[in-house]
Amino acid sequence: GAYGAAKAGGAFDVVRFVQQPQVLARIVSAVFALIVFACLVGDGYMSLPEDPRLYCIFNHNEDACRYGIGIGVLAFLACIFFFMVDVYFPQISNTTDRKYLVLADLGFSGLWTFLWFIGFCFLTNQWSWARAEDVYIGADSARAAITFSFFSIFSWGLLLTFAY
Repeated sequence: GAYGAAKAGGAFDVVRFVQQPQVLARIVSAVFALIVFACLVGDGYMSLPEDPRLYCIFNHNEDACRYGIGIGVLAFLACIFFFMVDVYFPQISNTTDRKYLVLADLGFSGLWTFLWFIGFCFLTNQWSWARAEDVYIGADSARAAITFSFFSIFSWGLLLTFAY
């Protein structure tokens, strides 16, 4: 088959489609990305009782929250895009188009595996420097964002392997 598909055309089988390993890995990656950015958007910012301004709970480093939210949102949107590519991929008969889609998936998955690793290291480092008295609520969300950033390294690495 040309770039992962035997023949173009044919009926679409939802059950068979969802059972494909790359589709399952993509769904898991989307859920992990959703958890990371939802935790950071929901509980990633706090304010002190004496100061109404919001600050990031990761050592007051706004870049840590922005980075986690940014790669989480972009990873979620990319999962949706590549999920749609997976749906339409068997219908594409042009091998050049297939090649570019597979290479795009390969490149993006490789980049995002690296960016999730950087995000995990960055969030973990900033969380280790955060003072306990500055975090009244949101500690569980911060830990969840760190944990699912770590899991995302492997889920995107799996997507990288499937694209390869």
